[in-house]
Amino acid sequence: MRLSREEIEHVALLGRLKLTEDEVAKYTGQINDILTNFEQLNEVDTSQVGGTTHVVSLTNVFRPDCVRPSTTPDEALSNAPERVDNLFKVPRVVE
Repeated sequence: MRLSREEIEHVALLGRLKLTEDEVAKYTGQINDILTNFEQLNEVDTSQVGGTTHVVSLTNVFRPDCVRPSTTPDEALSNAPERVDNLFKVPRVVE
């Protein structure tokens, strides 16, 4: 699959890129070289390769979820400048 000069200009337009004539010619060649390399991958026999979701195996690194003692509301609000019941009182920001 090769891209034409017009297709490269269209992609540049979609990306809001202003390319010079030299850049269009340069990128057309470079992108077509890349696409040629990808076409070579279609020739590789992958019939014996199983599907994968990740290249490396993943393991869960999180600790087990367990109930532990927490701070009490009085401890948490001990340094609060103002409080209402068990909540921080903050200035109103929306008018």
